[in-house]
Amino acid sequence: MADELKGKKIAILAADGVEQVELDRPRSAVEQAGAETVLLSIEAGEIQAVEHDIEPTERIPVDKAVGDASVEDYDGLILPGGVGNPDKLRKEDSVIDFVQAFFRAGKPVGVICHGPWTLVEADLVRGRTLTSYPSIRTDIRNAGGEVVDEEVVTDQGLVSSRSPKDLDGFCAKIVEEFAEGPHEVAEAGATA
Repeated sequence: MADELKGKKIAILAADGVEQVELDRPRSAVEQAGAETVLLSIEAGEIQAVEHDIEPTERIPVDKAVGDASVEDYDGLILPGGVGNPDKLRKEDSVIDFVQAFFRAGKPVGVICHGPWTLVEADLVRGRTLTSYPSIRTDIRNAGGEVVDEEVVTDQGLVSSRSPKDLDGFCAKIVEEFAEGPHEVAEAGATA
């Protein structure tokens, strides 16, 4: 099963404040399954990863600015968490445009922990069921999403998990969804 993502290219979208384990573990999982990964961010350069939302870990090189990326080039998208990361991402028009285009294309997306904040800003949780870190669940509900407290939730190609403790299940499910490919686009959350 090491080649189920062979020939696929997966985008990872993150900014300063990304929870390092939530970037590294999913990246490793999809690469071990044969995919190529590309780290996108608000701008080229490096991003500062963290542990437990506040302890700086390492600086990670960015492959491409999201404004220079095309959804057509990617088969899946990973949105890691960390409190600061999605808070920075959701303020950028280029990020919102990219994520909305991903959903319009029906391509699978994996989001964990605080990552759904970006989806809330992009009006992409309306009518969907997902999970997240407990502190942003009210934001998801207020944006029209249904929140459940489960390890991994999948809804029309959107895979979500609560926190780093769910990474085993999250990584297995995103590999499965990315292998399956695009889903038929439903009206809810498909347009912004």
